[in-house]
Amino acid sequence: MKLTPIKVPDNKFLEDIGFYWHTDPDKTPYVASEIVDITPKEADAYYEAVNELYEMFAEAGEYIIENELFHELGIPFNLIDAVKMSWDNDIHWHLYGRFDLAGGIDGKPIKLIEFNADTPTALFETAILQWAMLKANNMEETHQFNSVYEAIRDNFKRLVMLEDDINDFDKHYEGWKILFSSVKDNEEEESTVKLLQTIAEDAGFVTEFAYMEDVEFDGEEGVFYKDVNYEYWFKLFPWEDIGIEESELARLMTQIMQNQKAIFLNPAYTLMFQSKAFMKILWDLYPNHPLLLETDFEPLKGKAQVEKKIFGREGANTIIVDENEKVIEERGGEYGEFSSIFQEFVEFPKDTKDNYYQAGVFFAYEGCGLGFRRGGLILDNYSKFVGHRVVV
Repeated sequence: MKLTPIKVPDNKFLEDIGFYWHTDPDKTPYVASEIVDITPKEADAYYEAVNELYEMFAEAGEYIIENELFHELGIPFNLIDAVKMSWDNDIHWHLYGRFDLAGGIDGKPIKLIEFNADTPTALFETAILQWAMLKANNMEETHQFNSVYEAIRDNFKRLVMLEDDINDFDKHYEGWKILFSSVKDNEEEESTVKLLQTIAEDAGFVTEFAYMEDVEFDGEEGVFYKDVNYEYWFKLFPWEDIGIEESELARLMTQIMQNQKAIFLNPAYTLMFQSKAFMKILWDLYPNHPLLLETDFEPLKGKAQVEKKIFGREGANTIIVDENEKVIEERGGEYGEFSSIFQEFVEFPKDTKDNYYQAGVFFAYEGCGLGFRRGGLILDNYSKFVGHRVVV
């Protein structure tokens, strides 16, 4: 793999564009001072891979709904109705997600690791920061696989149009409002949500921001903030946490959906995609597919593999073992109460310093943007963001 050194803009510049989480808790920079060079062919392969994967996710989602496999995915019982309702009606449009992939560079085949379909991180880094870093280093900023901003903007319009053609959005838009929310005291999540709010305004929507605790819900009337009723509510808060930790909110949101008083973004069915147990269903439906890794609910026999929790995040509660069941690497964490899946181990591409690279490809109606995370065998919350450029 080829890396090119760059100068990362100083913290003041980063904060001026809304990027406040530039330094990790250990005081090291979160953003790498080099970028990954990829070829146009590699960029096209990432694009084609996530488009094919999303079609597979849609078909597998239908299979799960038809066969009531919610327990296998760990879906909280109080969200099953919401998942079904959102799946059955196209107005519950999937706004954006991020596929995590092994391979794609250094001659390694692309393999799906998981799909962050509900609350994906690294949106700001991928959509805005990469562009700013190339520009700051006098590189051609358009030489990226990165149309994340434009793709999400167009997908906001599809909330109304529900189709590929969005040219007549202005004729069909009737003043519907979107309320955007994050939890308090989390600069990264708030900045991410406000970026999405900006994109929605650019698309033509009326928007407002409110912290989650300030939003009001009425099962019969809908979603309110300061006595204003909102037709859409975007929450950067995981559906599984709503089901497990906020049961009253889950009840109200389901009732609001039943009464067709608001649409929630991302929709409840993205919880199916978010569950890592979905990889097992995919493997059952598409065994030996070149984009997939063997995955099961039980340990794989005679194979190096990764055990991870179905709703774990940032590498927590992850164990990697070799083909003889010897532990190679492991991390503790706070997700131990969830069930596990066992996924065939594949080594990420690595540089000469033995840093490993995982590709993250955003999807908004189609593949739209690439960024990398760099770290050890298990990528955790100390992994670094690495930008890229496409070099002919």
